[in-house]
Amino acid sequence: MVMIKRLRGWEVPESEATPESIYYNRRQILKGVTGLTIGSMIVSTPTHDAHSNETDPLITGKQEHPPAANQYPATRNPLFALDRPITNERVAATFNNFYEFDGTSKTTIWKLIEHFKTHPWRVKVGGLVKQHTIYDIDDLIRRMPIEERLYRLRCVEAWAMAVPWTGFPMKKLIDLVQPLSSAKFVKMTSFMDPDNALGQKPYFGLIPSGPWPYTESLSMEEATNELTMLVSGIYGHPLLKQHGAPIRLIAPWKYGFKSIKSIVSIEFVKEQPSTFWNTSMPHEYDLIANVNPAISHRRWSQSSERIIGTNDERRPTMLYNGYERWVSHLYTT
Repeated sequence: MVMIKRLRGWEVPESEATPESIYYNRRQILKGVTGLTIGSMIVSTPTHDAHSNETDPLITGKQEHPPAANQYPATRNPLFALDRPITNERVAATFNNFYEFDGTSKTTIWKLIEHFKTHPWRVKVGGLVKQHTIYDIDDLIRRMPIEERLYRLRCVEAWAMAVPWTGFPMKKLIDLVQPLSSAKFVKMTSFMDPDNALGQKPYFGLIPSGPWPYTESLSMEEATNELTMLVSGIYGHPLLKQHGAPIRLIAPWKYGFKSIKSIVSIEFVKEQPSTFWNTSMPHEYDLIANVNPAISHRRWSQSSERIIGTNDERRPTMLYNGYERWVSHLYTT
C-alpha cells in the first residue's frame, strides 16, 4: 500500500520552499559571494541571523523598550512553508501602509514614525467576556507560546511580500479570556494619537475625516482559525514601529488592511461591528476582504500581484492567498 501525503492549505512542496539552511546562514553566504552589489543580493540573501535579534542598523523604527525582547528569535514552526523567497528585510521595512502616519506614500512611513511611543503599552480586553482585563503588553506576550511562521502577505493594492512573523495564535488569547457564547465577532481598535500620528488629524492624508481610530473585525470562526495570529515580532526580532508595533493582527488569507496594527483594544461583541475602511469607502473595501483573483477592486484587477523587492515580478493571485484548503470552509453557505 502506497501512502500519499496530502498537503495542508498553507503547505507547498519542499522543492518550492526556501531552504531553511539558506534562510538562516546569512553570514556564510555573504562570505562566499564576491563581486556582487548589495542591490543584486536583495532578493536572494536570507532575512535574519538565527542567533541574533538585532535589526539591520540602517533600518529605523526600532522600539525604545520592545516588550519581551529576550524571546526573539523564536522557534520556527516547520509546518508553514513558502512558495517564494522571503522579502528582504530592508525592503519590507521601508515599504509600508500605515495611514495613521501618511496615507499618500508607502515609502515615507519609516521616516515619520520615530516619535511614535510604544511604551508603556496596554491592551484592553472587554465586551462579552467573563472578566474585563487590561494586559501590559510585555506580560501578555510572555504568557503566550510565541513562534515564527512564514506567511504570504497580500495587499488589496495588488502587491505582495513573504514575511517571517513571530507571534501566537489568536485562539490562545481567546481561550485565556473565555468569551461568552453570545460573542459572535471580535472588534479590534488601534491607538489614537493625532499629535504624533499626523494622518489622524482632520483633512490630512488619504482619508479626510477618518473614522479614527482604526478598527477592524473578524468573526469568532475566523479569529479562532489556526492561521490567525497576534504578532509581536518580525525577521527574528521585535516588531518595528512601521510594522505595527508592539502588537498587530495577521490573517494571511485576507487583504492586508484587515490585519490591524498597534492594537490597544480587543472587544467581543454580538453584532458585526463597523470597520475603518468599510465605513469610509464601502464601495471599494469589502467587509470580509478575502483574497480572491476573480473579484476585481473597483479600480484595478486582482488577478495578479506584484512581488515587492523584485524586478516587478508578477505572479497569479491565489484564492485566499494560497490558504484555500485551510479557510474555505469558513465561507460555505
